[in-house]
Amino acid sequence: MGGDVGPSVMVEGAALARRRDRDLRFDLYGDEDRIAAELRKYDRLAAVSTIHRCDGVIEGHTKPSQAIRKSKGTSMGEAVRAVKDGRAHAAVSGGNTGALMAIAKLALRTMEGIDRPALSALLPTVRDDDLVMLDLGANTECDAQNLVQFAVMGAAYARTVMDNQRPRVRLLNIGTEELKGTEELKDAAQLLREADYLPFHFEGFTEGDKLARGDVDVVVTDGFSGNIALKTAEGTARFVTDLLRSAFKSSLRSRMGFLISKPAMRLLKVHLDPNNHNGAVFLGLNGIVVKSHGGASAKGVANAIGVAGSMVRNDITKKIADDLETFRSHTLDKLNEAAK
Repeated sequence: MGGDVGPSVMVEGAALARRRDRDLRFDLYGDEDRIAAELRKYDRLAAVSTIHRCDGVIEGHTKPSQAIRKSKGTSMGEAVRAVKDGRAHAAVSGGNTGALMAIAKLALRTMEGIDRPALSALLPTVRDDDLVMLDLGANTECDAQNLVQFAVMGAAYARTVMDNQRPRVRLLNIGTEELKGTEELKDAAQLLREADYLPFHFEGFTEGDKLARGDVDVVVTDGFSGNIALKTAEGTARFVTDLLRSAFKSSLRSRMGFLISKPAMRLLKVHLDPNNHNGAVFLGLNGIVVKSHGGASAKGVANAIGVAGSMVRNDITKKIADDLETFRSHTLDKLNEAAK
């Protein structure tokens, strides 16, 4: 029932995801009549889907605290509960982000060794590979340990979704020099430099203007800075496309230039299309929950479902748990040596 359109786009997205991956099966939560009407358009999807009637819906304006209290019987709440009870491997929703995070955190709880879950997503770069960035808004204030945990989770996500077995990790900062930034950033950097035994390569700091270069795989920051960086990047992309559109309409010569450059513009549009990078993930929970953008098309919803499927197949929760255990073990060994 989530997203700007509701069942029509969500069901169409599920049908597209099913065509890409024949192993997928779906539990669809929400208004039974509306979902059934959409499902009749896709016979193959209907054969592997079960509708679960839910009379309640978490609205876009519902506060997280209110969403928790009224989650029982809602489409969002019941979908997350299915993951908690083991009846589903992952939940995908296009609804209220804050409400989904609150419901998921309460139902699934954070993993052992994780203080706070983080919201992560893929961002486009000038190269073929995307960029993993976290946190994007779940935690406005973070200490050094939180940032280290985010790095571990983000690297595991890159290894899972991007098939990058040793991703490059950097901390977002106001400069690349070691002396710059808050004490939390400096402390986190020191801890990550010493953790060279983990399956990623820590490369220090990066700045906001370098995010799209493609020379880093995972960027770690607090949710306050991360959300601002994300919204700025999205706004800049819209600004550039709007500027180009206006420029090409400004004169007859410009229109002719557009016709010549149309293939290149089409590639640019595909590269910047948020539907091709759809699927934000709540990392650090005892279960997989993926947030689809509210305005996503069916292709975007299918991509979010694909992200969920990849995380399930590659058991990202175990990857994170194993890396955290390795980090804790090495840290404990160092403390014991220092005590001697």
